[in-house]
Amino acid sequence: MIVSRLRYAALATLLSAAAGAHAQPLTIALASEPTAMDPHYHQATPNNAMTAHIFETLVAQDAKMSLIPGLASSWKTLDDNTWEFKLQDGVKFSNGEPLTPQDVVFTFCRAMNNPESIAGSYASVVKKFADVQTPDDKTIVIRTHKPYPLLPNDLTRMAILWSGIVEHGPISFDLEKQCGVTGAWPKVVDFNHGKVTIGTGPFKLKSYVKGTGIELERNDLYWGEKPEWTQVKFVPVPNAGPRLTGLLAGDFDVVESPAARDVQRIKNTPGYGYVVTPSVRVIYFQFDVGRENSPLVKAEDGKNPLQDVRVRRAISMAIDRQTIVDRIMDGMAMPANQFLPDGMFGTLPNPPKLTYDPEGAKKLLAEAGYPNGFELTLSSTNDRYINDGQITQAVAQYLSRVGIKAKVDAMTRSVYFPKRAKLEFSVPMGGWSSETGEASSFLQYWVTSFAPELGMGTSNYGRYSNPELDKVFREAVTTVDDAKRAALLQQALRMTLEDLPSIPLHFESSIWAFRKGLTYEGRADQYTLATSVKSAK
Repeated sequence: MIVSRLRYAALATLLSAAAGAHAQPLTIALASEPTAMDPHYHQATPNNAMTAHIFETLVAQDAKMSLIPGLASSWKTLDDNTWEFKLQDGVKFSNGEPLTPQDVVFTFCRAMNNPESIAGSYASVVKKFADVQTPDDKTIVIRTHKPYPLLPNDLTRMAILWSGIVEHGPISFDLEKQCGVTGAWPKVVDFNHGKVTIGTGPFKLKSYVKGTGIELERNDLYWGEKPEWTQVKFVPVPNAGPRLTGLLAGDFDVVESPAARDVQRIKNTPGYGYVVTPSVRVIYFQFDVGRENSPLVKAEDGKNPLQDVRVRRAISMAIDRQTIVDRIMDGMAMPANQFLPDGMFGTLPNPPKLTYDPEGAKKLLAEAGYPNGFELTLSSTNDRYINDGQITQAVAQYLSRVGIKAKVDAMTRSVYFPKRAKLEFSVPMGGWSSETGEASSFLQYWVTSFAPELGMGTSNYGRYSNPELDKVFREAVTTVDDAKRAALLQQALRMTLEDLPSIPLHFESSIWAFRKGLTYEGRADQYTLATSVKSAK
């Protein structure tokens, strides 16, 4: 068996080389480095984009975030609480082992047995499962506790692992008995070292050196369209200037997120191209409203002023979103009045405009009992979102103009995200790309009451809680009828914008630049994928 598998792999490699003799290495400069190669570690765009080269999901999304077949060739509902997924034919992992329904079940179980996962966002999907059955070698049947119309959408981020990375007996969806797993569950470090980084995707991990680069090599056993590139190297370059310089010097073939102000320079330089794609990523600040004593807020009365909705509205009114878009984002963004771009499923058709009104903000602060303002610290990354540190500085300046003494604490994301998860901030910045393509995504993780056992509020670091909103939202996500679900989501959004536990600032636009001879298909989810890079025809 082993000998035949090795011969098969060798033959596949020779055939692939013969068919694609023009294939060549590709070097891509990243603005934001992934923090791990574990696809279930952190639901963050750099991580998801990188691991998508190696691992695949049952349901995939195209560049516009429409659902398309992934490892599942089809899916359908059997009743309101039951979904059936059919696996593609001929899928193998990069080690030659065939994909089976047991690998899917194992993946669900591992998501529930990963204490290193930040915010538990992957477990939040599996917690909705009542049972998972595998009636034959091509079928997975998932029964949920309640109707779950968004299951295919949510499965677009559940990367499928090979069950052979751990010792196990017969695999079954029996969480109390560890699903049949007898060995230790894999840890983040095991994926980073490549020990268990075995997927069905178009590439394999060659090396991962944090701060230096990630090297991938083509998976010649890949069941789908083979990638053009035999080798791909991703180099983290946090600053936009050096990224562009490296592109122009020939060090990089593709760079993500060049500065918007440099787009004209790229356009006027022969031999280079670029693409600008609107994204669904909203940049926002979240308020610590759940604690009477918030760590980074200081007011004369000793209270937490962020618990007063008038203060939250005043902070929103103090910020000139359009100026931030024009001057800091160089026009490559769109002011946000809700948490998903207008026109997407469940959004408000005419959301109330979050206007810039500093005098109105001062009046609200006085009404709330803070005519002289108070002190707070805005916490943010300085290497994750486009111009994140500059945006935070600008917001601090706007707040100072209405009497709020705002400090800025911007830090690298490797420090920031764990601290935020430990609730060490009072007003943290966030950036969320709605991977389901509808309004439920932001509400489920960032707004609903903290209820990890239900998979809700897992990113609600401000511990906002509104039982009435929870009730509306929970009804929405168990409503199969699209029109009724959209109406309920709109109701939940109105309640959120009335209370403002978070304030949206703008939606990013994504930019990629590349050398002559290449094209790049920009994506609404902001993923930088080697498979989206093609030789120009």
